[in-house]
Amino acid sequence: MIVSTKGRYALRVMIDLAEHRDKEYIPLKEIAERQQISEKYLEAILKILVQNGMLIGVRGKGGGYKLSKDPDQYTVGSVIRLTEGDFAPVSCLGRDAAPCPRAADCRTLPMWQAFDTLVNEFFDGYTIADLMKQSPACDEQKTETAHA
Repeated sequence: MIVSTKGRYALRVMIDLAEHRDKEYIPLKEIAERQQISEKYLEAILKILVQNGMLIGVRGKGGGYKLSKDPDQYTVGSVIRLTEGDFAPVSCLGRDAAPCPRAADCRTLPMWQAFDTLVNEFFDGYTIADLMKQSPACDEQKTETAHA
């Protein structure tokens, strides 16, 4: 599984907005500058996040973006699934998959189901608030996770 730039940038944006939530609305330009993401690409990501209720966006003077909830209310899994789709390792476990006619005889299905559960539980075990507490990897010799 590879998370694209869209998913990684969406997480960075959510952390950025969480860290700057003392301001009412944060302009796209400020976010783009801090995160070194092109405004055009960032606009596409923000649109997805606003349309799905993760962010509130206001146009015009004094407008910008802000979180619609507290940082601890957003799981990493929910952000990545929104931008990347589900984490299903095989097509038969995908969100919109038709029932597989071979499921009853499939010897690998239990393994794929266990892996799918593991990945979803892992990403749903982290929140944006958890990521805010992490030190940037470049500041550490060893990367430690928030969960043991």
